[in-house]
Amino acid sequence: MLNTRMREVWARGEVAFGSWCAFGNIGVAESIAAVDYDFNCIDTQHGGAGYETSLELLNVIDRGAGTPTVRVPWNEPGIIGKTLDAGANAVIVPMVNTVEQAQAAVSYALYNPRGVRSWGPARADMRQSGYTPEAANEANVLIPMIETTQAMRNLDDILAVDGVDAIYVGPADLSITLGLPPGNNDDEPAFTEALQYIVDRCNNAGVVAGIHSTPALSALRVEQGFRMITVGHDSVLLRAALSTALATSRGDAPATGGATPLY
Repeated sequence: MLNTRMREVWARGEVAFGSWCAFGNIGVAESIAAVDYDFNCIDTQHGGAGYETSLELLNVIDRGAGTPTVRVPWNEPGIIGKTLDAGANAVIVPMVNTVEQAQAAVSYALYNPRGVRSWGPARADMRQSGYTPEAANEANVLIPMIETTQAMRNLDDILAVDGVDAIYVGPADLSITLGLPPGNNDDEPAFTEALQYIVDRCNNAGVVAGIHSTPALSALRVEQGFRMITVGHDSVLLRAALSTALATSRGDAPATGGATPLY
């Protein structure tokens, strides 16, 4: 069946915690699928996977319980449709800054009469029984990214678009447009106020607020009101584990610094 775990978590009023697969590596994806995440996202925007690799990764991600999710490279009908045809049940769309862009993204993800997606679920209907236009429209999740001050100015209109199920904050790009260095800037009022504004507007519209996070920040993000939280990025988590293993073996204190890409 179509994987609706993320929707089910939200329907219970709970927080969906997810993984982020950017390496484009099958072995890493197998490790991710073995963990009980609510969603597992393959990053084809800044990550190493193209379309052919994402097909293989989706085969692996399917072994887990989490909703198969893909961040597409851009807001484009062929890319979004093909990603859903490949078997993704949720799509994260970067740099959605206007209501027109949000409307376009929704239309690309949905079949007639709600959208313009072309029928041809090459892999989706083989792995998901009962795959019909109506079932896909009901089950699949469309998630625009809010990552600029322009998007924040247009947020109420974006949230009002029928078919926007959640939004996803990109902390790095949002920080850049706020005049801050890329990353999490929780010691900066402009950043924390922007996050709270986004959560408040989402709550007002009945739309889930999501964000790219870290294990250390996840509790704070829950407290702030986010209900879709990526708890880590595969390359960052692997580097942290490797550093801790080496430090432990040497009897040193584990390293706590290092660059953390936040997409």
